[in-house]
Amino acid sequence: MFIPESLKIGDKIGFVAPARKIELQEIEASISVFESWGLKVECGKSLFQQDRQFAGTDHQRARDLQYMMDNPAIKAIVCVRGGYGTIRLLPLLDFTNFLKSPKWIVGYSDITALHAHLNQNLGVQSLHGIMPLNFPKNKSENRAIISLKKALFGEQNFYEINNYRLNRSGKAEGEIIGGNLSVLYSITGTKYDINTNGKILILEDLDEYLYHIDRMMMSLKLGGKLHNLKALIIGGMNDMNDNKIPFGKTAYEIIYEVVNEYRYPVCFNFPVGHIENNYTIILGSTIKLEVNEKGVEFMN
Repeated sequence: MFIPESLKIGDKIGFVAPARKIELQEIEASISVFESWGLKVECGKSLFQQDRQFAGTDHQRARDLQYMMDNPAIKAIVCVRGGYGTIRLLPLLDFTNFLKSPKWIVGYSDITALHAHLNQNLGVQSLHGIMPLNFPKNKSENRAIISLKKALFGEQNFYEINNYRLNRSGKAEGEIIGGNLSVLYSITGTKYDINTNGKILILEDLDEYLYHIDRMMMSLKLGGKLHNLKALIIGGMNDMNDNKIPFGKTAYEIIYEVVNEYRYPVCFNFPVGHIENNYTIILGSTIKLEVNEKGVEFMN
């Protein structure tokens, strides 16, 4: 697995919008934060375009990302927000030049489609972390932002979190992959699909119906993606919806039931996903995880 070079003061990073549209005022605070770290920010030429809900047409968004990947002056690429649309760009991108000198690509949620391709098919690590849309407007640096800075500049992150009632204890060490459950479900059976065998899988999601969480988890199970994991980490499962006839379980309880027959460690309520403390995870890296009755320790 190729590890992109760490950033240093004076480096230039590129902002792109592979999915939903964005406006300048939504990301101004993040630009100030990155610049306070000694970085220069270059925005994609089509960053503030609009085509329906997208940040420009597929070709405009792909052109911006292609430029940032191919430009040797750009040392990292930051996706400004998620939404939907990244999967539409994958067939339009050429990674030939990128693979000669890979760079960090940052994002989460819909950006999971790009992470999956980078990790599974190209052998490049990437950063699952907070995006500019989510930076506090007062330009303060919360734990999510601090963890992103450390990852970009080559410092190790170590996370300690509280125990959760559904956790299953154990220790694991292995490559971590995953991201947004809905996006992973959408690429199942495609050439961008992930191989979970012997891996540590992390999942998060937002604004889904509870029965659909069950459907997606059962799809992973029936597809063999949950059988041979080293560990399972479940992040935020926020703002879930239910039908008039209730499904009868929370998202965490649904997932617990689906994986209950397996013996690997399982961690719920991990600080990753559509939450304020969306800690940065280096996807494709080897991590150490310990889950016990006192809590969870995670070293990335």
